[in-house]
Amino acid sequence: MTIQILNGLVYGSLLLVLAAGLALIYGLRRVVNFGHGAFYMLGAYAGYTAAQAGGFWAGLAASAVVLALFGAVLDRLVFRALQDRDPLVTVIVTFGLLLVIEDAVQWIWGTEGRSMDAPALLAGSVALGGDAFPVYRLAVIAMAAALTAALLAWLHRSRAGLFVRAASLDPAITAVQGVNTDAVAMLVTALGAALAGVSGVIAAPFLSLSPAMGGQILVDCFVVVVVSGLGSLGGAALAALLLGQVQVLGAVLLPDIAALIPFLTMAAVLLWRPTGLAGKRL
Repeated sequence: MTIQILNGLVYGSLLLVLAAGLALIYGLRRVVNFGHGAFYMLGAYAGYTAAQAGGFWAGLAASAVVLALFGAVLDRLVFRALQDRDPLVTVIVTFGLLLVIEDAVQWIWGTEGRSMDAPALLAGSVALGGDAFPVYRLAVIAMAAALTAALLAWLHRSRAGLFVRAASLDPAITAVQGVNTDAVAMLVTALGAALAGVSGVIAAPFLSLSPAMGGQILVDCFVVVVVSGLGSLGGAALAALLLGQVQVLGAVLLPDIAALIPFLTMAAVLLWRPTGLAGKRL
């Protein structure tokens, strides 16, 4: 059972990094981005390509840079225009974005599954509770914790983070105070896309790469964001870790209804607390 709890923590940590990016984008642009899973997939493939030449860490860095640039361009061309549009239009456009990116990935990298090796420094296993557990999976937990701590420190201790939090609460008043809210939103969208790309690379050594990987994890990511309260990072952390345990332990203890457990969890939380666990923005 110890190993299963750790596996739940690993999956929850991965969801946390991915959902943090989605929460950031929604918090500033008010856009529910159904293409976020494609950012995750594209980041994994970009990291895979860079890792062929420079190793895992080069792939991680390249993924962050490529997806940040990609996110900034999309913010300027797509998300800014969607900000005040009907939610149905947003769903259609961002889901179409997911399909376009999936087709582009298939055209460039093909449809066969690929894998990325964990860095040599994190290879091997350690004994936990009498069972072997991969060192890399423990490192995933540590990386997610470090990224989350750095993001929260930036949001709450930097001038740019102050602007981000202000714009997420009231963009009109923030703009009146002289803050370029469009530039702030572009920065946050770039950061959210970079986090999605990084999470794709982090997942690559233990989840195979495929053009469908973005759609597979997107549902869990949205469950995290809805349960946490749209746009809340603190709530996303709690919801991601909760869902990670629910997914892994549910698959072991209740395999017949494992696919329904995330949605049952979401329904239970929203019935108890309709605004989500946190109920506030960033």
